[in-house]
Amino acid sequence: MKRIHKRLLAFCIGASLCTAALSGCGTESAETDAETSVPDQTQISTEAETTTETEVSTETQDSDKTENIDIYVEPIANISDDFIRGMDASSVLVEEKSGVTYYNYEGEEQDVFMTLAESGVNYIRLRVWNDPYDENGNGYGGGNNDVATAIELGKRATKYGMKVCIDFHYSDFWADPKRQHAPKAWEGMSVEEKCDALYEFTKTSLTEILDAGVDVGMVQIGNEINYGMSGETFLPNVMKLLQSGSKAVREISDTYTKDIQIVVHYTNIEDNGQIDSLASNLLSAGVDYDILGLSYYPFWDGTNEDMQAVAKNIQQKYGKKVVIAETSYCYTSEDGDGCDNSLGGIDDLVDGYGATVQSQATMIRDICAAANEAGVLGVFYWEGTWIPVGEANADNSSIWEKYGSGWASSYAADYDPEDAGLYYGGCSWDNQAMFDFDGHPLASLNVFKYLKDGSDAPLAIDYIPEIHVSSGVGSELELPEKIDVIYNNRSENKQVAVTWDEAQIATVDTNKGGTYEITGSLEDGTAVTCQVEIKMTNYVKNPSFEDADTSMWKVNYAGENNPTDYQVKADDAHTGETAFHFWSADSDMEFSVEQEFADLEPGTYQLSAYSQGGDMSEDSVLELCAITNDGEQTASFAVTTWADWKNPTIPEIKITEGTLTIGVRMKCNAKSWGTVDDFALYKISD
Repeated sequence: MKRIHKRLLAFCIGASLCTAALSGCGTESAETDAETSVPDQTQISTEAETTTETEVSTETQDSDKTENIDIYVEPIANISDDFIRGMDASSVLVEEKSGVTYYNYEGEEQDVFMTLAESGVNYIRLRVWNDPYDENGNGYGGGNNDVATAIELGKRATKYGMKVCIDFHYSDFWADPKRQHAPKAWEGMSVEEKCDALYEFTKTSLTEILDAGVDVGMVQIGNEINYGMSGETFLPNVMKLLQSGSKAVREISDTYTKDIQIVVHYTNIEDNGQIDSLASNLLSAGVDYDILGLSYYPFWDGTNEDMQAVAKNIQQKYGKKVVIAETSYCYTSEDGDGCDNSLGGIDDLVDGYGATVQSQATMIRDICAAANEAGVLGVFYWEGTWIPVGEANADNSSIWEKYGSGWASSYAADYDPEDAGLYYGGCSWDNQAMFDFDGHPLASLNVFKYLKDGSDAPLAIDYIPEIHVSSGVGSELELPEKIDVIYNNRSENKQVAVTWDEAQIATVDTNKGGTYEITGSLEDGTAVTCQVEIKMTNYVKNPSFEDADTSMWKVNYAGENNPTDYQVKADDAHTGETAFHFWSADSDMEFSVEQEFADLEPGTYQLSAYSQGGDMSEDSVLELCAITNDGEQTASFAVTTWADWKNPTIPEIKITEGTLTIGVRMKCNAKSWGTVDDFALYKISD
C-alpha cells in the first residue's frame, strides 16, 4: 500500500511509527531528483526589524540558534480551552537513561513534563507494548515501552496536571499499517484465546496504571489497525479483539468511576473511502468505542481539507468523536544522531512551510485550526521529546542498544525480522522534536499555549524557497531578478529584488552539462544561493514513458504472457506518473525494453536509467545495456525494496558509425516486481 511503503522507506520505525524501507541507520539512502524544487531549510532571521547578513543554506539550520526565538502565531477563533493540545512523550525515560538532559526556556535543567505543561500541553500520549524484551531481558528499543514505563511517565504527566492517553499496541513492538505482530506470549493462540488474553492484559495493565495514580482520560485499543491487529487480519477476528479490549476498558472505568474514553485508531486519512469503510465495519460489528483516532502527517497524508473531510464524515455519519492521534513537522533538516531522518527536509516538505522553528509552529497551528473548524477534539503531536543521544558524527549504537533510545535495537531482530532485523539503529525523528538536539525547548513548543490568543513577533523572514534554475546546453543563462521570501506572519510574503555575483556567473560554462552555485544578496543584505543546472540533451525519446506514444520502445519477452506494462502510478515512478512496470504471479520472467538510434553524431555518450522493486531471488539478472557495432556494454544492478531507486550507469559509449541500441534486460523470479524509469543518453564528448 502507498502509505505503508512510504513510511517504511522514510522512517526507521513506521508511523506511530508508521510508514516509511527504513531510511537509514547505516543503510543506503534513496536518491533524490535533482530537478525537484523545494523550500529551503534554513531560518533566515527572527530578530526584530533587522535581517542580518546570514547566508541561506539549503541543507542545515544551527540548533543552538533556535532556542529562544519569538514565534508568530495567528489566534484560532472559537477554540476551546478543552481542545486537546497533546504530546506523545513515550521515549522520555530511555532518553534520560541514555544521558539526555531536558531544560526549560531559561536554560535550567527541568522535568520535561513540567516544561510541556508550561508550554500549554494538556494531554500526554504513551504507547504500551506487552513485552518489549528478548529472553535475556534485552530491550527491543523504541522506548522499551512496557507497562512499568507508562506508569513512571504517566505519574510525571499527572503531577503537572496533564491527562494521559494509554496507547495499547497489543504487540511486543511497533504496531502500524505494515506490521501487527502478536505478542510472543499469544503466539499459537486461537482468536478466542487471544481475545481472552487481550482482555486480561488490558484490564490488568490499566488497573496497575490507575492504581499508581495516573490520570487516564483515554485508552487506545490498538494502534493504526487498518490492516489487522495482533497478528489477525481476518476482519471478524479483528472486531472480536476490539470488543475484548473495549469490554475491559469499560469495566475498569466503572470500577474506578472514571469516564475513560475508548479510541479506535486508523491511518491513511487521504483515503476517505477506506476510513469510512473501517468505521462502517466497527458499526456493523457493534464495537463499543467513543473516539475515532486518526494519524495525520501533512507530508504523507494529504491536506488539511482531506483531514477535515474524514473527520466530518465520521462525526456526521457515525456519531463518533474524532481526535488527531498523531501529527508532526520538522524544524530543521539536520540529522542529530547519525541515523537518517524520516523527514529529511527536502523532498517531503509541505508547500508553504520550511524546515524552520517558525514553520513548525505555523504548521501545528494550521492543523489545530483545521481540526477545530471540523469539530475535532484536538491533536496529539507525535514524539516531540525524542531527541538525539550522543553526537551526529559519533557511533551511538552502544547507547541505543543498552537503553533502547534508538527506534530499534538488534535484540528486536527475531521478533521483527523484516524491519528491525535489517534496519535497527537510532532515532529518525530528532528533527521533528520540539526540543533542540541538546534538550532545550524550541519556541515552537509554545504554539500550544498561543493557540487561543495568538502570539505576535517582529516581522522577520521565516524561510526562502530554494532557488533553482536550469538551462539547456548552449542556451543563455537567466537568473531571476526577484525571488520569493516567506515571512513569519505569512501576510507579508512577497518577491524581493536580488543581486547575483557576476564573477560567479562568469564561471558557468553553458556549453556542457554541469551544476553550479551562484550566491547573491537581497536588498537588506541577506545572502541567498541559486542552484544552477546546465542540462545536457537527452537523446532518448519518451525517456520517462510519460507520452502515450510508446512506439519508440521495443519490448521483448520469453513465454506466452508479457509480464510488463506502462504503469500510470506516481508512487512507482521515479519522476512523473508513468514507468515501465514488471510483475508476474506464476512464472519466472525474462524480458527487455529497448530503443534504437540510427543517426547519432559520432562521439562518447553516457547512458543511465532508474529502477526500483523487490522480492528478487539471488540468481536474478538485471542489466542496463548498450549495443553498438563494436560490441555490447552492460551495467548490472539489483533492486532491493520499494522506492530504493538504483541508478545503473554506463559511463562511456563510443559511437563512430552505425546504430546504438539501449535498454534494460531482466531475468527474474515470479512474484518479483518493480519499475524502470528515466532513461538518459547524454553526449559527453566529441
